[in-house]
Amino acid sequence: MRSIEELAQRFDSDRRHLKSVAFHVLGSVSDAEDAVQSAWLKASRADHHTVDNLTGWFTTITAREAVEVLRARTRRAEQPLADPDQLERIAAAPGADEDALLTESVSRALLVVLDRLSPTQRVAFVLHDVFAMPFDTIGELLNRSPQAAKKLASRARGRLHAGGAVEPNRTAEHLKIVEAFLAASRGGDIAALLDLLAPDVVRRVDRVLVADDVPTERRGATEVAEETRRFALRARAGVVVLVNGVPGVAIAPSGHLEALVQIGIEDGRIHTIDIVGDADRLKGAVLTLPQ
Repeated sequence: MRSIEELAQRFDSDRRHLKSVAFHVLGSVSDAEDAVQSAWLKASRADHHTVDNLTGWFTTITAREAVEVLRARTRRAEQPLADPDQLERIAAAPGADEDALLTESVSRALLVVLDRLSPTQRVAFVLHDVFAMPFDTIGELLNRSPQAAKKLASRARGRLHAGGAVEPNRTAEHLKIVEAFLAASRGGDIAALLDLLAPDVVRRVDRVLVADDVPTERRGATEVAEETRRFALRARAGVVVLVNGVPGVAIAPSGHLEALVQIGIEDGRIHTIDIVGDADRLKGAVLTLPQ
């Protein structure tokens, strides 16, 4: 018979895994920590002496707590980590604690697209495809049948990769250019940016995303490249995704979409950069994962 001290030691050894489960369901480090703490309180008060697979038991309890947080958030129509200062939120770079919680099979791009799923689709996909939880357990957590849980995960997969590229070869080429542009923007690499930008490139941005002293339109490769130094921190929160089927960048601190960078490419060089922050346009954009 194990003691409560032994149970606590086992829980602590699984804590990183449990936080990762909660984080992928909730998309918030602080919410994940709260869910794990609630899970420990439930586990410590339950009859644990006959449990053979403690990790699986802890995982199920944590997943249940995370689902309850997600349901409460949905009822209140809240977004996690809401912040009244949009500019500060957009500028936030990903934290080391978030990187530590990402599984090897989950990229930041996937987190961004997961945020566009319905809560039940997200739960079913994450728990099954990322953490290999059986559909009977997922169904129980969601108050659905195992078959219904399986369908939710399938629909989620369909939305993650919906609308494959019409021109796969061209898309692959453009993806490399967009990835190079994001890398150069993060590092403020002016020489690399000048190689990628057309001489007459045009950069447009929604006023809501920039300060009053920043023009909403800027022209010329040198001017646009030099400007990226000012926004290098924002670029660190960017991930490459398909925006309406075309390679682009989502600026998404903690996986929550705040802006989209739509990039027009012709003859191997970037001719237009449109940075979107309008809420309606963001909501209407279809985001999928590059294949």
